Amino acid sequence: MPQRILIVDDVRELVAGLAAYFQQAGFETLAAYDGRTALELFRREHPDLVILDVMMPELDGLEVCRRIRRESAVPIIMLTARIDEVDTLIGLELGADEYVPKPFRAREVVARARALLRRVAGDLAPVGVLRGAGVTLDAARRSVEAQGRPVELTPTEFALLAALMRNPGRPLSRSQLLDAAQGDTFEGYERTVDAHIKNLRRKVEVDPAAPKLILTVFGVGYKFAEG
Repeated sequence: MPQRILIVDDVRELVAGLAAYFQQAGFETLAAYDGRTALELFRREHPDLVILDVMMPELDGLEVCRRIRRESAVPIIMLTARIDEVDTLIGLELGADEYVPKPFRAREVVARARALLRRVAGDLAPVGVLRGAGVTLDAARRSVEAQGRPVELTPTEFALLAALMRNPGRPLSRSQLLDAAQGDTFEGYERTVDAHIKNLRRKVEVDPAAPKLILTVFGVGYKFAEG
């Protein structure tokens, strides 16, 4: 059964162009042109991935992303015409997996969507089960438990946690983490890692303000606690 992509942007020509490329690549597509319709379609149709513009009528993309994340870990790619790094980081902190600045090439968006969906399917996940410091990550089941409670992670958060847990006590640079989490299709800046780590700490740490599991290594990046 073909995977379905929900494309949300108030520029209809952009939506039609992206949809054509995705359909040529073997995907089914759904379209929405404002935030409220996007949420209705998402809840009714349960797409496999959402492509979401930041600036939209009714509800903007950031609010739509926030509401989707309350109920789902579906992969989200945000489109933005804004050049302000702060706006992009807000989207990532709300749970978006990636962002693509406008203007963009439709083929690039399709490539990033494919990569995200492969991560969801576990193609890039480590084999077996990783355990450490009260956290269990099961690659086959795409599941995580922290201190005995289940935790739902986005694809990017899952990949980051896996990379850190494979290397307990070893500092990984932001560049290494970007590569582990998003691969060659991603051309972003390293501060995006900080936004995803912030979200990850909220989910797995007992006290995210005083992390004991995912530790900052100043001047380098992050490491997972040993033991």
